[in-house]
Amino acid sequence: MAELHEIKETEEKIILVGVALQDKDDTEESLDELEELAKTAGAVTVAKVIQNRDKVHPGTYIGKGKIAEVKELLNELSATTVVCDDELSPAQIKNLELELETKVIDRTVMILDIFASRASTREGKIQVELAQLKYRASRLVGLGKSLSRLGGGIGTRGPGEKKLEVDRRLIRDRISQLNKELEDVKQARETTRKQRSKNPVPVVAIVGYTNAGKSTLLNTLTDAGVLEEDKLFATLDPTTRNLVLESGQQILITDTVGFIRKLPHHLIDAFRSTLEEAKYSDIILHVVDSSNETAYNQMHIVYETLDNLGVKDKLIITAFNKQDKLEAEQIIRDFHADKTVKISAKTGKGLKELLDSLESVLQERKVYIERVFSYQEAAKLQLIRKYGQLIEEEYREDGIFVKAYVPKEVYLGL
Repeated sequence: MAELHEIKETEEKIILVGVALQDKDDTEESLDELEELAKTAGAVTVAKVIQNRDKVHPGTYIGKGKIAEVKELLNELSATTVVCDDELSPAQIKNLELELETKVIDRTVMILDIFASRASTREGKIQVELAQLKYRASRLVGLGKSLSRLGGGIGTRGPGEKKLEVDRRLIRDRISQLNKELEDVKQARETTRKQRSKNPVPVVAIVGYTNAGKSTLLNTLTDAGVLEEDKLFATLDPTTRNLVLESGQQILITDTVGFIRKLPHHLIDAFRSTLEEAKYSDIILHVVDSSNETAYNQMHIVYETLDNLGVKDKLIITAFNKQDKLEAEQIIRDFHADKTVKISAKTGKGLKELLDSLESVLQERKVYIERVFSYQEAAKLQLIRKYGQLIEEEYREDGIFVKAYVPKEVYLGL
């Protein structure tokens, strides 16, 4: 009897290439992150190559000597793809592919590829396809009819890869159609936001670098059932859940897509409405992976991205997550934050302190009242119970005497 062999899907072997400029010293960290992205996309990194240059080579990204080194590695390690750490021009991709005689993609294609495989909602799928098409449209200049190389991702996935040989007109028409669809989704989101703003339940937006533990925290606090994976961009579509604090105060917690260095501008544009959840929130809950050696750099990128989105003057609570991974006590600070707390979303350590911090920040935003409400106004007590904190109520002849803390929005309506 013939022996049966298990057939496994062959992993794509890739070589990562980066250019270290004089004013940048994080190329090694950036390539480590690119390796994580490759792993998420289902590829295995077999080598990393860094070239120190004053500026990126305009024609081939790297110089002739490094091209020869990469070509040798391709043969030695049986790699099939080269991934460059920056966004390349169409000419750079074309020239590198001719020199290396293999597929060449850039960081942007890798990220788009992952987003394509992760999008699950209608909005997410529209946004990814839009970003892919905008990226592809920007690559068409000077390539004429030679579009086949534009299909290069890791495995080439996603709604935006349905047809490779498309012309500018088809891409333009599809982008126009997707923009209309996205506008409908955006209008629906705006309506939800307006309804939410009439309802004085505070909104907390969880932001942070990708893989900082945002989904784990949301799940631990609210049993949201969001996918948790030790991979970059494990969750893509935002999730909003209700949480009742110890005082009875209700809040809404919204997860947002993780930030990353060199996040393609096409993605920021496409995902603007999703990312803007932070803009319309009352409090920003910034989750930081404190076990990561580049935590400070990651924090800087998060604040830079928030700034690009116009997210300003927000109350910020920073949660230094993954304390369970630290071997020794660590001193880490966030000078942007109003409050900081050390937590482990995985083990539950520090979560009470986090919730207490939320209570404290919300309390500071409330107005203290001592008032007698007539019995005809008894319905107002329901508002106080639901959105505020009722400290004391006493039924008197002339009405109901109340001591309470209430949100400013509720106070103005009392």
